[in-house]
Amino acid sequence: MNNEMMEALEHIEREKGISVEIMLEALANALVTAYKRLPEAAEEALVEIDVETGEIRVIAQELDEEGNVTREWDDTPENFGRIAAQTAKQVILQRIREAEREMKYEEYAGREGDIVTGIIQQTDQRYTLLDLGRVEALLPQAEQVQNERYDHGTRLKAYIVEVRKTAKGPQIVVSRTHPGLVKRLFELEVPEIVDGVVEIRAIAREPGHRTKISVASNDPNVDPVGACVGARGSRVRMVVNELRGEKVDIVPYSDDPSDFVMKALAPARVREVRIHPDTGTAEVIVPDFQLSLAIGKEGQNARLAARLTGWRVDIKSETQLAEEEAGGIEYAEGEWIEREGGELVWQPAEGGEVISAAEAGYAAPVVAEEDTGALLEAEAGVTPPEEDRREPDETDETERLLEEESRAAEESAMHVEGGPEEVVSAGGGPPGEREDGGGSAG
Repeated sequence: MNNEMMEALEHIEREKGISVEIMLEALANALVTAYKRLPEAAEEALVEIDVETGEIRVIAQELDEEGNVTREWDDTPENFGRIAAQTAKQVILQRIREAEREMKYEEYAGREGDIVTGIIQQTDQRYTLLDLGRVEALLPQAEQVQNERYDHGTRLKAYIVEVRKTAKGPQIVVSRTHPGLVKRLFELEVPEIVDGVVEIRAIAREPGHRTKISVASNDPNVDPVGACVGARGSRVRMVVNELRGEKVDIVPYSDDPSDFVMKALAPARVREVRIHPDTGTAEVIVPDFQLSLAIGKEGQNARLAARLTGWRVDIKSETQLAEEEAGGIEYAEGEWIEREGGELVWQPAEGGEVISAAEAGYAAPVVAEEDTGALLEAEAGVTPPEEDRREPDETDETERLLEEESRAAEESAMHVEGGPEEVVSAGGGPPGEREDGGGSAG
């Protein structure tokens, strides 16, 4: 090793940022390994490198049982210069690669939660690769938006969620679905957020569909919503374009829970919000024609408002509220079960003791057997005929008169002309209709 080698190491130090001492230490360790591979090499040895001259010497050592050095001598092989040159080349290249990987890792190690811009290089079913310049970022399938297309060569912004240190260098994992992406995009477009005048309090997002953010101002003269929207919507439009058409609702933050929930349900107009702290529920009353808008498609608007505010949102229309306040009866969930012997009991859905029909207020009065049918008809809502609803004495008198009329009719039939023998006809017709005037049996 000569002065030219030392100058080369100093040049590498200036260009790659690797100190000469680190490279010389790595070179000395590699030369010890190369020396021990030679025949007749000592079991213990070390390599000394003169920093000024670049001279290399192998110092062999003899140790006692306790590991102390008892003897040292110069055991540098004659052709060790050629071995040293080859080893130095390999060691230096290895150290350069390791140093570059370490520098790349240090560059991105503290950037979790930051936003980066890359060019799409490769896309398959598992992940998409983004070229960030010196390194590549990994966009897994789970971090991709379903309705987005990642075409080769397209420039894309992504949110760094993790930086891993591997043997091949740093592995950067990015996301397009993380709510932090929306926050970073607004920071790029709204200077008031970077300055601390406007603050993003909460974000609720369903990637590819809709996002709600709540903003507050630390300056009473600055409108937080207006600052984020920009002149004619220029600022929020840039964010929407980067999110590829995802809708963004900007909501002013409020310390009043009812007011915050009311604003979080925009664009729906809310009539009233009732907060129930014991259950963590916000009961929202909206006009009938605003009910579907407040709930949103497949409940999306209500779901995002609940995530944004932290309250469980229960939306009701004015008609539904009026029906409840009118005294509607709430029935407990459960079912009727018939026990052995025909007894009906009510089994609550949430468990617990069963309730008999008598305890529930459905016990029927004791009635005579002949009145059972009438009782069942009454329970079923069947109205009895008019004649069945007359007084008992009136009914008995009518039946007596009908019996007397029937008995009188039978007696008059027995006293028709011709005597009783002519009452029964041998033919098919009544007596007196035959041409011979007979027809008697006798």
